[in-house]
Amino acid sequence: MKEKWLNKVNWSEDGLVAAVAQDATTGRVLTVAWMNREALKQTWQKNETVYWSRSRKKLWHKGEESGHVQKVKEIYLDCDGDAVLLLVEQQGGIACHTGHESCFYSRLEKEEWVEVDAALKSPDEIYKK
Repeated sequence: MKEKWLNKVNWSEDGLVAAVAQDATTGRVLTVAWMNREALKQTWQKNETVYWSRSRKKLWHKGEESGHVQKVKEIYLDCDGDAVLLLVEQQGGIACHTGHESCFYSRLEKEEWVEVDAALKSPDEIYKK
């Protein structure tokens, strides 16, 4: 089997693995998503991230609607095989569907979540339907 590298992944009971997308230049964590076997395979083939949407129960190519594609530079598997790290070049500088650079824009301060990074663009501007 030529894709035996996929067998090294410790897939969860529902066939998923956590995928962390990190900016290859700055090191900032952009998002955490899920991948199934096909998503990871397509990510490797396309050199662009493809995730599994648990809510929609389907594959989604990051940026397919927004244009904010993640170009994959490197892929790592953690020591337990249950998480994947993707070093990416974020197209358009926006990784989050909310218009923020990163999905991690709220910080816990005195028992409250405080938005510490402003959105770069409104979701209405990004997703013109």
